[in-house]
Amino acid sequence: MAAPLICPSILASDFARLGEEVAALERAGADWVHVDVMDGHFVPNLTIGPDVVKALRPHTSLPFDVHLMVAPVDPWLEAYRAAGADVLSVHPESGPHLHRTLGRIRDLGAKAGVVFNPGTPLSILEEVVDLVDLVLIMSVNPGFGGQKFIDSALNKIGRARAILDAAGSPAHLQVDGGVVAANAGACVAAGADALVAGSFVFKGGPDAYAANIAALKSAA
Repeated sequence: MAAPLICPSILASDFARLGEEVAALERAGADWVHVDVMDGHFVPNLTIGPDVVKALRPHTSLPFDVHLMVAPVDPWLEAYRAAGADVLSVHPESGPHLHRTLGRIRDLGAKAGVVFNPGTPLSILEEVVDLVDLVLIMSVNPGFGGQKFIDSALNKIGRARAILDAAGSPAHLQVDGGVVAANAGACVAAGADALVAGSFVFKGGPDAYAANIAALKSAA
């Protein structure tokens, strides 16, 4: 089994040194850079706008995996794509027409992702499975970093994997929230092939990033 993609969330990074942080992640062996965009409305926090993503783009060649916790989301798709997003992931609750939104993301030349909160039913995935390149299972309720992994997410990962496999979909299955070395193996065993980790990757500072990323890959 191939090692999962490790997608460090820069929500846990040093915001005063963001350019240096994303460059350090690339040197440390990260696969993607996960960018948590929060609007203070859809979730109770406010984070990164498109101008910040644009400013970070020259600092790394890694794909930018942009998770849009924004409502309404459609007006922001073009701005984040133009800023350098390679993957744009949206919540079914963040707009009235998920099918149209996912199609628009692909029209813009980005990969389209759909995000499932702990209380969002996976039945939605069956209706749009042909339009997704990434499925993100939230193992915490979105809005803040450093939360504890919700164990029932493992069952949801497994059910999402079954839907993707039944459809013959090559989409990545990602998990985000409280991911650490101790549960990374269970996430991958359930069907995930991409892990978002914030606090775990960034603990110890830049000199520790490579070891933290390696620990996740080894555990998985």
